[in-house]
Amino acid sequence: MAYFIWKNKLAVTKIGLIIVILIVSMCFINFLPDLDSSNTTVLSCIHLPLFLWCILGFVFLNTEIKNREKTLSYLKFNGELLIITVLILIAGAILSGVTIALFSLIGLNIERFYFEYVVVFGLAAAPVVGTSLTQLNPQLVGKVSPVIAKIFSPLVLLMLIAFLIAMISAGKDPYNDREFLLIFNALLLGVMAIIFFSVVETSRSKPSFFGIMLLLMLSVVTVIVNSIALSAILFRIAEWGITPNRAAVLGGNVLMLIHLLLVAWELVKAFLKKDSLLGVSKAIVIFLPVYCFWAAVVTFLFPILFNFR
Repeated sequence: MAYFIWKNKLAVTKIGLIIVILIVSMCFINFLPDLDSSNTTVLSCIHLPLFLWCILGFVFLNTEIKNREKTLSYLKFNGELLIITVLILIAGAILSGVTIALFSLIGLNIERFYFEYVVVFGLAAAPVVGTSLTQLNPQLVGKVSPVIAKIFSPLVLLMLIAFLIAMISAGKDPYNDREFLLIFNALLLGVMAIIFFSVVETSRSKPSFFGIMLLLMLSVVTVIVNSIALSAILFRIAEWGITPNRAAVLGGNVLMLIHLLLVAWELVKAFLKKDSLLGVSKAIVIFLPVYCFWAAVVTFLFPILFNFR
């Protein structure tokens, strides 16, 4: 975050506000009651990184939150950062395997030392190095990310369709299985990220008819998945009452469903008019502050509203 503050040359008052937000967040999360069975503490720990990610975006945009191009650039940066970080981690894993194997050949068992003093620091450094590479050498991933988006979009669509068919055939449902519902929502988040990243990449070039149709089909299937997840959480609330976890999942699913419907509607218009994805990118950007607000509510208000339980 310090790198983006320096790069964008934010005013002193804005820097002060950001520092205050970071300090308040750090103090709040560390001074929560140390309760073994506190769901709200876990929810705060999960949603605080999302809230801080929004603050990072605020810095990245140089506080110009209504600038669509900069917001799309921020989403593109996150997608490229994820790609380059995964590549760094894969390379690091290969290097670690070779290193441990070489030392084992001469009778030295370095696994514990290596994981405690090398791997831990490597995992922490990977996103930092990835950020540096994406900002200083954008050409490294600038040509890779569009290819990955084009490859994974149809694969994810096929996977989702196959998953829904298999779920129905196996008689599995998220209504009575809590763990399955959590996995279902994690799948939903991943697919939404792929849709948004694909739209960002496609919107920077002339989208093909097949590309728009593919994104539209992926959005429709994701809306179906989201509707199933939303109906499951509503069923669980009706049967067993409201809890912090169910309230957080309910709010998140409602927001995602509304957002997906907006994106799908804009994709339908782009598909029928054979137009650009300008409206789709606007639909993606306009809803991001809502996620920030919800992350702040879950992080800071849920522990108080639910009495830290």
